[in-house]
Amino acid sequence: MSWKFDQAPNVACITCRSVMEGQTVLVATHYEDDHSWAFMDGAPTNMATALVVAMSEVLDRHPDLGEIASLPPGWSATRVAAGKPWSMQQDDWDSEA
Repeated sequence: MSWKFDQAPNVACITCRSVMEGQTVLVATHYEDDHSWAFMDGAPTNMATALVVAMSEVLDRHPDLGEIASLPPGWSATRVAAGKPWSMQQDDWDSEA
């Protein structure tokens, strides 16, 4: 797979233990402030299982994430299951404060 993301393969991203163990990524966030990424399983965030890893580590396990590499900063993508289409929406962090 050629690298399609705006961050280099060795740049850190946020994920969780279950994603690194093979659980499907159901939520991807491309943060607007620093252009970093998070790849999560859709479960409520649990800091005890949160990880910071190189983006390539997640993409090696989940090559289908290349489908959302063009997700703009400030947007998130969600899906209900592996192989299902991604729904993309602009994040509105101000309304959540």
